[in-house]
Amino acid sequence: MKPLLHFMTRPVLFASFAFVFFTATGFAQRNSDDKPDYRKLHYLSEEEMLTPLKRDPNFTETDPPVGPVRMVGEFESMQAVLIRYPFGIPYTVISEMANDLQVITIVSSNSQANQVLTMYQQNGVNTANCSFLIAPTDSYWTRDYGPWFVFDGNNQPGICDFPYDRPRPTDDNIPVKVAQSLGINLFGMNLTHTGGNMMTDGFGFAASTDLVYEENTDLTEQEVKDKMEAYLGITQYDVTLDPLADYIKHIDCWGKYLAPDKILIGRVSITDDRYADYEAVADYFANTPSAYGYPYKVYRVFSPGTAPNTPYTNSIILNNKVLVPLTGSQWDDEAIAVYEEAMPGYEVIGMPWTQWFNTDALHCRAIGIADLDMLYIDHRPLFGTVDWQDSLAVSAKIIPYSEGQLVSDSLLVNYQVNNNAYQTARLVQTEGSTYVGYIKNFSELDTIHYFVSAMDDANKHAKLPYMGVADPFSFVVGEQVFTDLTITPDTLVFMDEYIRYFKILNATSSTVSIENISVDNLVWLPTLPDFPYALPAGDSLMVEVDVDIITQNPAFVWLYNTIFITSDISTQHVIVKVNSDLLETIENNTEKEIISVHPNPFSNEIVFELPSLKRSEAFLKIYDVFGKLIYSGRETVSDKLIWNAGSEKGSAVENGVYIYQLQIENELFTGKVVKLR
Repeated sequence: MKPLLHFMTRPVLFASFAFVFFTATGFAQRNSDDKPDYRKLHYLSEEEMLTPLKRDPNFTETDPPVGPVRMVGEFESMQAVLIRYPFGIPYTVISEMANDLQVITIVSSNSQANQVLTMYQQNGVNTANCSFLIAPTDSYWTRDYGPWFVFDGNNQPGICDFPYDRPRPTDDNIPVKVAQSLGINLFGMNLTHTGGNMMTDGFGFAASTDLVYEENTDLTEQEVKDKMEAYLGITQYDVTLDPLADYIKHIDCWGKYLAPDKILIGRVSITDDRYADYEAVADYFANTPSAYGYPYKVYRVFSPGTAPNTPYTNSIILNNKVLVPLTGSQWDDEAIAVYEEAMPGYEVIGMPWTQWFNTDALHCRAIGIADLDMLYIDHRPLFGTVDWQDSLAVSAKIIPYSEGQLVSDSLLVNYQVNNNAYQTARLVQTEGSTYVGYIKNFSELDTIHYFVSAMDDANKHAKLPYMGVADPFSFVVGEQVFTDLTITPDTLVFMDEYIRYFKILNATSSTVSIENISVDNLVWLPTLPDFPYALPAGDSLMVEVDVDIITQNPAFVWLYNTIFITSDISTQHVIVKVNSDLLETIENNTEKEIISVHPNPFSNEIVFELPSLKRSEAFLKIYDVFGKLIYSGRETVSDKLIWNAGSEKGSAVENGVYIYQLQIENELFTGKVVKLR
């Protein structure tokens, strides 16, 4: 359990509270002919209608959470669901919830908890997953007055409280009770609101009807949005008209986020007076970017509101289940089919009951309790057509709210190229909570499906998208577009060959003028064309590169140089990597004269003897083992040439191995010399 960090200063009406499990005692249900309790009606009672709605003057607003703040979305991991007794939902729903999730029931006393427990046992509810919150309430609409869960900038959980937009003080106090019971931070945002008119995606996007403005007339629209950002981390707040044209103006009566990029909107007949408003809202979201960067995928469900009722958007998502309220309408099957199409991988379960209403059904009467130790993945997906690269980076922020450690080999990008088998790539930490992996092994115009997955040492698992392989992200790799010459290979390695080639391909759409191809030593370019050389679009030029000598000794060092290709659109290069022992011996088709190099090793000077050559001009170059030119000199000689171990600048060279190239007319002599003290 997380430590208690902070409480807002607000009157607590009842101090006794607990999550407890009780033994059973007898209980009698209310008679069906009892008079209705207006406090249980989703709409306002006569007394409440006469009570002016204004923000609670006794509400003490706290400082907002340390930023950045993140409000939890309904489709994120939940540890429990909160309902209230007397019930607003049937036992069939409670039983379904309790099969694999903790059901917390708000009751007024210990004795009432015992009574409810007995009823659960009698109606087949899994009581091992049942617990109770002892607190007074006015109604069963836990969604409307229940807790809004957030994580602050230190990854600590909390609850954001707000003045409930009904004059029902004990309902309004439930977020305080839940925060105390969980031992987590409680924040107070002085903005009149209600959970039925608030949906968020967990990534900083949220939506409400303009009821939020009507109920906070002392604030400007910008001030409302500023509070939403400060306390809940909402950076994109879509405030819409209410197409339902019902006084309640709750967004969950006609719309619902199904995922960060999906929204369900009701639909009515074209002859319905509300048709234009419904279509306007649907068009708005269809053209508004979601948190993923592309417009929402809008799904429509026919909900005319005629009897039997059609409250299909008023469903509840609890982990991998979607519970949809049904009433026996002819449109029930179609509604289930829409959910199954929109939410592959989820178990979509219809929950029939005659007491679901068009503006008041399952979502209004239950609310999830966030898993405070959830594993959270934040990723903005690749989508549409992505510019071609030989590998594509996938970056994700992964936060274990359990404060445990991530399991490194579980951090994966899972991806599929076209319809082939899925591959995986490890996500590697780059900075803080950010991890990067790479999608590879694809070609242009391939379709890629992928999802991100992770696990921590508390055995918390997460995927994004939430259903993984059943509903992955997807994109198409764009065509390779060339705007420059392509050089292949980009490195020439001379191990035991003395001739290699590279190709210059003009893959652009225009003729390119090659101005020059140059290299200063180690290799020769014997077959170059005249420059400038016009290389037509789609054509190529093969360039021969010669070392002219072959190796005999496997012990060697690499010598490096660079060939530069200069054109009218760019300068590119080819790396030359030469085995130094290629410079040990010279092999030509014609017989070469033998020279004598001594002493070797040497200390002060070395002599190159040319016994049988006529007087001619000699050109001497000395390189270090990295291919750097140390000395060059040209002079006329008859029988010998002396190098005094000096550099180009005249200073003595360091001890070590050096490569010489001695050119006399058309003869090239090459070898190693060693300088010692």
